Amino acid sequence: MTTVPAWRELAPETEWVACVGFMGGASSLGLGLALARPERRVIVCDGDGSLLMQLGSLATIAGAAPRNFTHLVFKNGVYHTSGSQAIPGGWRVDFAGMAKSAGYRNAYVIDDLEEFRIRLPALLTDEGPLLVELHTSEADQTPMTAPGGPPFDAQVETLRTRLLPPA
Repeated sequence: MTTVPAWRELAPETEWVACVGFMGGASSLGLGLALARPERRVIVCDGDGSLLMQLGSLATIAGAAPRNFTHLVFKNGVYHTSGSQAIPGGWRVDFAGMAKSAGYRNAYVIDDLEEFRIRLPALLTDEGPLLVELHTSEADQTPMTAPGGPPFDAQVETLRTRLLPPA
């Protein structure tokens, strides 16, 4: 959820939906989109705290094996949107290792912005599912502190309109 304000600013015209109020659901929602539209790349921006709430989604995603699925996990070691409480296990949690063990095609850990810039093109085109654990600091804003975007139902309707094939 913490990536939402930055994403709205960086890519306002892309097809996206934010899971604010749906903590832990980003990966499952992304899986549904990837399966429904296999010709399109689906990028899930997930938080470490959110993913911990739905770890079973890693096995479900691996089992479905969507080739168009890139899972970015922003790891800052805290539940940032609710007050920065430490997540269980903190920095010791190995999301890339869990994804690989669950059956993701590839999983990586990146803790350097320049390495991320270099590897990003491949991360957006390589066969998935793949997970990238990105080590980050806390964001300046969260969905709870940033100026609001459209309500969830409006986001879903916009996404549905953009993704449905013409009749």
